[in-house]
Amino acid sequence: MAESGLIIVDKPGEWTSHDVVARMRRLAGTRRVGHAGTLDPMATGVLVVGVEKATRLLGHLTLTEKVYEATIRLGVTTNTDDAEGEVTATASAAGVTAEEIRKGVEALTGAIMQVPPQVSAIKVNGQRAYKKARAGEEVELAARPVTVRAFDVLGVHAHDDVVDVDAVVTCSSGTYIRSLARDLGAGLGVGGHLTRLRRTRVGPYDLSLARTLDELAERCVILPIGEAVAAAFPRRDVTAEEARIIGHGGRLPAAGLGEGPIGVFGPDGTLLALVEEQGRTARPLAVFV
Repeated sequence: MAESGLIIVDKPGEWTSHDVVARMRRLAGTRRVGHAGTLDPMATGVLVVGVEKATRLLGHLTLTEKVYEATIRLGVTTNTDDAEGEVTATASAAGVTAEEIRKGVEALTGAIMQVPPQVSAIKVNGQRAYKKARAGEEVELAARPVTVRAFDVLGVHAHDDVVDVDAVVTCSSGTYIRSLARDLGAGLGVGGHLTRLRRTRVGPYDLSLARTLDELAERCVILPIGEAVAAAFPRRDVTAEEARIIGHGGRLPAAGLGEGPIGVFGPDGTLLALVEEQGRTARPLAVFV
């Protein structure tokens, strides 16, 4: 059996997240492989892949903060809000000033309501939105609350009638950078879409830990599940008796470690479980022993 843990992949462009999982199944020698947080084919960067027992962490890691490097093109609108779609409108962005861009970015920073792209994986009446959109249906998606913790403009480059904005975005789970590109362009009255996207961090896992598929083919580096949990979540060390209780799926008294998952470790340092505190008790989310 393969070691349980995380593989931090630097996803190449043109690969789907599913393509990466299929490749990692071969490299890790197990079918039990999944990923946390889909990246579109055009996007590159950090894709967190779980192997064996660590697949049970992925749903919790999906909810962590993410950081992206992006390029937004103002002056061109597409039906997918990115460069992979068809152009639906153009308008000269030559007159857009850096100050107007700054104000537009400011309006999209903080707690905002965001409409996801039509070609997203969100289900509408039991079917993925992108399948409906590609079949020619108009998809009505409701705005959802997201948090853009930082939206920093690194550079503005004008080319004839279009303007490219290079930015770094730090955001909550569920934030679509394509939608930020669309909404920035719409707010400026010229339209916009995403032309480049690179994810540089998912929770505590960043590009310094990531390996390309070629590097992983030479040496499949797996971050052990205990180290992965200790890096991502608060840690709680328990006694032998508490370890016995949690190992059988029992509850422990809360330790006041706050909201979200907490990693529970036994006296010998072995990862036992992820728990969540509710009132005075800590209930298991996933047990690994």
